[in-house]
Amino acid sequence: MRALVVVSPGQPPVVDTRPEPTSGPGTTLVRLTAAPVVPLDLLCASGTSYFGAPATPYVPGVQGVGVVEASAAHLVGSRVFVSTTAGMAPGDGAHAERVVVPDGAVTPLPTSDAPDGSPDDATVAALGLSAVAAWACLVLRARLAAGEHVLVLGAGGAVGQAALGAARSLGAARVVAGCRPGTAADRARAAGADVVVDTTGPVGEVAARLAEACGGRLDVVVDPVWGAPAEAALAAISPGGRLVNLGSAAGETATLGSALLRSRSAVVLGHTNNALSASERDEGLRAMLDLAGRGEVRVAHEVVPLAEGPRAWAAVGDGTAGSRVVLAP
Repeated sequence: MRALVVVSPGQPPVVDTRPEPTSGPGTTLVRLTAAPVVPLDLLCASGTSYFGAPATPYVPGVQGVGVVEASAAHLVGSRVFVSTTAGMAPGDGAHAERVVVPDGAVTPLPTSDAPDGSPDDATVAALGLSAVAAWACLVLRARLAAGEHVLVLGAGGAVGQAALGAARSLGAARVVAGCRPGTAADRARAAGADVVVDTTGPVGEVAARLAEACGGRLDVVVDPVWGAPAEAALAAISPGGRLVNLGSAAGETATLGSALLRSRSAVVLGHTNNALSASERDEGLRAMLDLAGRGEVRVAHEVVPLAEGPRAWAAVGDGTAGSRVVLAP
């Protein structure tokens, strides 16, 4: 079969052939129709993640959408979402024509022409685990309540876009996007932000802009970036506010003042999808796909043939991809 293959850690993948995978007890064989290129794919392939250097060669791709071809646990021919541990543990991922995954890594999906308006495969792939992370941050970690004000940092990214729409649908009274100006801000507006705030510049100035945009009240922050933007958000947070961090795109460290945290009883929480149970992952994915089917959650994306995978990886890596890239095997 055709696949993207990481031959050596830190080197871009190449299009090559791999042996056709076969399923056995406890596993499901899936013919893939769409698989996103996400930051975790690049991080794992770099060999610098906390998972360690991956065993090479391997096929990357930590998630995808497809059709079951062989399984004892799932109906053959059914449409499914799959997650993999490619790059985090030995084994191949979803940037290929087929993949074998444990039965528990499979989430059944309604058909794309179902009357409930289920999104198509590329849209499901674009949302995927990013949408699950957004849902988990808002629902499981921050426990967002109706009427609260929400700030989403890194709002032009896939997690950010999904969080903006979800926050609105979950009852937030005000939803503010924080990101760099330009195309990221455009994506945030399209995803449903009430206002978009430029998070570049001195922390104090950014904090003032955020406080004004949030109407003087900031209850929940979804933070995929950390660094200076997180510092600014915490400077603007309200008493009892919660910041949930799930990434460090803007920096690995942030300075948090003890007096600020104590005086406002603010809470800083961490999130990783790896800590979710299979049932939590499935619940989050189904909830977000339901919102997407109603047009309430969206993630900008483009579909690229698998043969152009190396180019797509390069664009994601250097930041020139205008939206989420979804490979179509």
